[in-house]
Amino acid sequence: MIRFEHATFRYPHGPALEDITFEIADGEFVGVIGPNGSGKTTLLRAILRLMPPSAGSLQIFDCECQELRCYHRARIGYLPQKDLVDPNFPITVEETVLMGRAGVIGLFRRPGKADREIVRHALEDVGMADFSRRALGTLSGGQQQRVFIARALAQHPQILLLDEPTTGIDTPTQHTILDLIARLHRDLHLTVLLVSHDINLIAPLADRLALLKTRLYAIGPAKEVLQEEILARVYGPQAVTTDAGHVLIADHHHP
Repeated sequence: MIRFEHATFRYPHGPALEDITFEIADGEFVGVIGPNGSGKTTLLRAILRLMPPSAGSLQIFDCECQELRCYHRARIGYLPQKDLVDPNFPITVEETVLMGRAGVIGLFRRPGKADREIVRHALEDVGMADFSRRALGTLSGGQQQRVFIARALAQHPQILLLDEPTTGIDTPTQHTILDLIARLHRDLHLTVLLVSHDINLIAPLADRLALLKTRLYAIGPAKEVLQEEILARVYGPQAVTTDAGHVLIADHHHP
């Protein structure tokens, strides 16, 4: 489904990702971890065709990323990092999810009955169908995140990219959101890439973890990647694993 082959992605000040090689299979769930500034978001931007490789190649749906057509891009759903929602902004839940149909409908067409039916199903998938007429700004953070996931699902994607979907949400709701993503992955046969700083939350869910720090340091099942000697190369000696298999890292996310 996705193949990086010695791919390098650069910003003006230097490489964001360097010499990345790995493949993601159809229907796989891959968790992307690494410290701040390690290139996790850049990886998603590359798949979205927002950053072409400066060296090497990236193939998506068997196409070079620079050759992706609108039809291909519409098959990639994206949940960006959560922004604050203005509680006074006049947009409903249904209207928010309809925005996910824009790439399919086109700029100058109005959504039809079929589009609204797709939106209804997307809201049902995330358990928010009863909130369709509610103003987005009146919802809790967890409810808003469900709506944004529904917006991505409204594209009918094959690939779902999620950038820190649990940031800024209380712990019980974090687990609820991740359980939802795991169910959608299973029920809809989605290929999922989930970026997270919280290793312990996503390790039990992902088929494989990709550990980044500009380069790809490790990729594989959690028990193979979350070894102290591997983590120390990326996070430094402050990274430790407990007897229960949890990872403790002394950075600003993990005091």
